[in-house]
Amino acid sequence: MSISHATFNHALRIPLAAEVHSRPSLRLNGPETLTHLAVYARDEGDADAHQLACQNQLLAGLCRYFGVAPPHPEARYFFHDFGNFRLQWESHTEFSTYTFAEQRAQPVAAEHAFEQVPLRHVPDEWLLSLEGKVMAATHVTLQQVSASLTEMRHVFGGNLLVGCDSQNFAKVWTDFAIAPDGFGRVVIQDLGMQYQQAGRLVQRVLEIETYRMMALLGLPQAQLAAPVLNGIEADLARLSAGMTDASDAIPDTPDAPDGEQVLLQKITVLAARMEKLALENSYRFAASKAYYRLVQARIEELREARIPGVPTIREFMDRRLAPAMNTCESTVRRQEALAERIGRTNDLLRTRVGIVQEQQNRRILESLNARAAQQLRLQQAVEGLSVVAISYYSIGLIAYAGKAMKAAGVPINPDMVTGAAMPVMLAIVWLGLRRMHHHVSRQAIRS
Repeated sequence: MSISHATFNHALRIPLAAEVHSRPSLRLNGPETLTHLAVYARDEGDADAHQLACQNQLLAGLCRYFGVAPPHPEARYFFHDFGNFRLQWESHTEFSTYTFAEQRAQPVAAEHAFEQVPLRHVPDEWLLSLEGKVMAATHVTLQQVSASLTEMRHVFGGNLLVGCDSQNFAKVWTDFAIAPDGFGRVVIQDLGMQYQQAGRLVQRVLEIETYRMMALLGLPQAQLAAPVLNGIEADLARLSAGMTDASDAIPDTPDAPDGEQVLLQKITVLAARMEKLALENSYRFAASKAYYRLVQARIEELREARIPGVPTIREFMDRRLAPAMNTCESTVRRQEALAERIGRTNDLLRTRVGIVQEQQNRRILESLNARAAQQLRLQQAVEGLSVVAISYYSIGLIAYAGKAMKAAGVPINPDMVTGAAMPVMLAIVWLGLRRMHHHVSRQAIRS
């Protein structure tokens, strides 16, 4: 039975399986000269799809110049042999890399290796379109010609030389500096590398340089964040001092809640400033941390052995790159600690405001209770007067009724009837008012 693979494959199986093969290293066989460009393509606010489209437009323009069909607009890897040079293009999250490789017919001494680079075949118009976008630009020469330490120092203009022996198959020399032509320089001496070893070694060295520059993008933001954090810390210290100075006056000062509300508003603004700063820096610092880890991983893959008298790449990075990354990391920790302090101060201030409000509410309740007691006494006095008044008018009516009955010939004494009715009427009126009072109280409780 024939079953199509598409019927049982997960939708992402093929793309994910292809991902591990999507960025192969160049196949190099010295002598070779390479030029590597890392072009920054990330703009704040742009979606990833738009950034990828911008990267592909640069590549498509170069392909059209040479009459080559450009890759698919969503492609993230491209390789083509243009005849005079080979081009490998890779698209990353924030940048794209262009690696131009040209094989030489004859070995060239290291001091002359950078006089003819493959970038000379690229049109100037295309290079001008990269203005303001290049993050890393490096020339690499791969050769079997041996050279002494003195010759290598001459190649790099007397700069601090960095180098290593990689697995006894190659020697890597560089100074991680920008030469007068605007490019960094790397010399790799092939001491007998096997198939594809040269390509992998060159790829690692170029990735170290690219990721090093991308990691350093976090340093300017850390330096800009330092004075802002200093200002926020100073404001927080003043607010905390203001809370301490006002603490003794809070319980007895009627206007104290207004002062607390002002402090609460200020601390809220301070928290908003801190959150804005952290949001602006979070991506950059996280990216720098990730790039730094990649640099360390690529250095580990070199398996460096020391060349006498020359610091290794790891030692150079530990001395020059690690402090910058520590600055970024300390800025992140400082932001987090300051945000926590602001949060604790905010909670404390809200608690103090709550205590003040509870004290005010207690005073209001005490005042209401006092007024209620006064109203109750007044009501009781009014009820007593009401009993007298109602009884007085009721007895007067009885007196009029007795006089009418006496005039009609009924043998009664109106004064005796009035006197006898007085205590009875007082009791009836008093009991009636009490009953009505209890009935109203029960209705109020139910409602």
